[in-house]
Parts: sequence; C-alpha cells; structure tokens
Amino acid sequence: MQLTTAQKSFVAWSLVVVVAAALLWRLSPVLTPFVVASVLAYALTPVVDWLDELGRGRIPRLLAVMVVELFFILAVLGLLLLMVPILAKEIPLMREQLPLVMGSFHSVVAPWLKQWGIPMSLDGGSIQKFAMKYLNANVEDAFGSLMTSLKIGGSVAFAVVGNAILIPVALFYLLMDWGRFVAYLRELIPVRMRAAADGFMEEADAVLGQYLRGQLLVMVILAGFYSVGLALFGLELALPIGIFTGLAAFVPYVGFGIGLVLATLAGILEFSGTVGMGHALLMVTVVFGSGQLVEGFFLTPRLVGERIGLHPLAVIFALLAFGQIFGFVGVLIALPVSAVLLVAMRRIKARYMNSPLYKG
Repeated sequence: MQLTTAQKSFVAWSLVVVVAAALLWRLSPVLTPFVVASVLAYALTPVVDWLDELGRGRIPRLLAVMVVELFFILAVLGLLLLMVPILAKEIPLMREQLPLVMGSFHSVVAPWLKQWGIPMSLDGGSIQKFAMKYLNANVEDAFGSLMTSLKIGGSVAFAVVGNAILIPVALFYLLMDWGRFVAYLRELIPVRMRAAADGFMEEADAVLGQYLRGQLLVMVILAGFYSVGLALFGLELALPIGIFTGLAAFVPYVGFGIGLVLATLAGILEFSGTVGMGHALLMVTVVFGSGQLVEGFFLTPRLVGERIGLHPLAVIFALLAFGQIFGFVGVLIALPVSAVLLVAMRRIKARYMNSPLYKG
C-alpha cells in the first residue's frame, strides 16, 4: 500500500516523538536540573521583562536577572529555614515528652488491643533510655553520624549538592537568553506549521499563566488558613508550620503530608503534658481536615482546576505517572505539563471531529 505524503509525515513525526521520549527517559537524571531551571525560567521571565519595561531600558537585563534570581533564592531559603524553629522547639520536647507520650499511648491502646486478644507491653524505662540515647547525643556524635551517612550515600549527596549549584546557574543563563532560545526553537518548526504552532503556544501560555496565578493564590490563602487554625488551638509553632504547609502546597499532597506530620508531632509533644494527646489529634483533624476540604472543593477547583480544565482524577493520575517516571521533579512539573498536554489533546480532538474519518 502506497502511503500519502501526509501519512509519511505523520509516521516520521511519530518516530521523532518516540525517539525523543526514549532519550528523555534515559537521560532524566541528567536533565533534571535543566528541566527544573526551564520551568523556573518560564515562571520568572515575565518578572524580568517587567523590570526591563519598568526601567525603560535604563536597567541592564543582567541586573534585572540577578535581582529576580536573588529574591527567588532567598524565598526558597526562607521556606527551608521555617524548619529551624520547628526543629529547635520539637527536639527538646521530644527529650522530655517522648517517654510520657509512649506511656499514655500504651495506657490507651493496650486495653483496647487486649479486648481483641492482642497482647501489648511497653517498657517505659527502655523507652526513656532509648530516647535519651538518641536525642541527647552531643554535637560530635551527630556530626560523625552525618559524615558516615554522607559516605554511605555519597552519590546522593553529590547529586543534591550538584543540582543545588547547577539549577541557579542554568536558571541565570535561561533568564538572560529566554527570548533567544524561544526564537531558535521556533525556527526549527517547518514554515507551513508555524502558524498552528504559534497558536498552540499562545493557548498553552495562557493556560500555564492561569495555573501559576491560581496556584500562588491557593498557597497564600492556605498559609493563612493553617496558621490561624493552628493558633486557635494554642499551638506555639502555629505560624512556621502553617506558613510552611501553605507554601509547600506547590507540591500537591506532599506539602500537605509534611505539614500534617509536623503539626501532629508538635501538638502531641506540646499538649500531652497539659491538656492531653486528644487535643492534638482533634487539632490536626479539624484544621487539616477542613483545610483539605477547602482546598479540594473550593480553592483548587475555582482558582486552578477550572482555569486549566483538569479533572481531579486526571490530577491524581498525572502526579503518580510523572512521579514514577521522573521522581520528585516529576511531581513538581506534573500539573503544568499536563495543562500543556491538555491543550494539545483539545486541538487533536477538534481536528479529529472535523475530519472525514469522524464525519463518515
């Protein structure tokens, strides 16, 4: 059977896509910092361009890029430093309260398990000895353990440090020459396809812009919600945990999970000696349960989901699929990439429904 020119073109482009996908999959560990830098450059380029326009050409682009990247790095460091007061407060509390918490846990759970024929016995002295051994370790022991861990996982540590250095460098060059890179990629598109490609990119850019603005609003609102909610229950670490949980929402489900664990641990350690462990469990149930309901049924659908048109099941599938293929970075880029794929699927569907194959 003789293939038409259109069919040959389709087969050729399909092979190119398959080969490119295979290369991306094989090179994903190497490409990770460049993918992250590209996503960040896409999000931060409008800010750099705005500074350029604000200065009316009097501000060199180099200065604008340095200012934007510096503020971004400080924002990321600030988010990570929120963990410092949390750890500084919880580690001493763990030294004091862990044996009491485990004792309370045993007194509540053991009788309940005994009714089902499951014996359970915790030695309070052993628990206290274990806690003192690992939580009262001096700085030298902690440093030695850290160095041993780095030796064991040297490749992991090297990858983390390498990415921490490479991502800002790649981001700097991408911000400097973003327009040139986009123009170069556009030149690679066949002339007869450029009009369609430009329309696709404009639509994808609009969807991604809506996603980023909506996600930013969700993060700010959740940071305030969790901070106020935890503070109303009297948690001393309400502000850092609430802000961290809200701002970490840019990683769907992961940020919520970390915040939930931190709040639960802080609540149990703080309240177990006063109002009881039940107050901590009630706090996380009410605050994080209502927060998840507000985010899932109001904020994300209104501010993010409706703007990009992704069904909740599609969001979950995208997170799992991208996480499986690309790891943690895949979780970060799952929703924006899915939004672009959604635009492509809409165009493919529209072309198919207007084709003779569909109309018969």
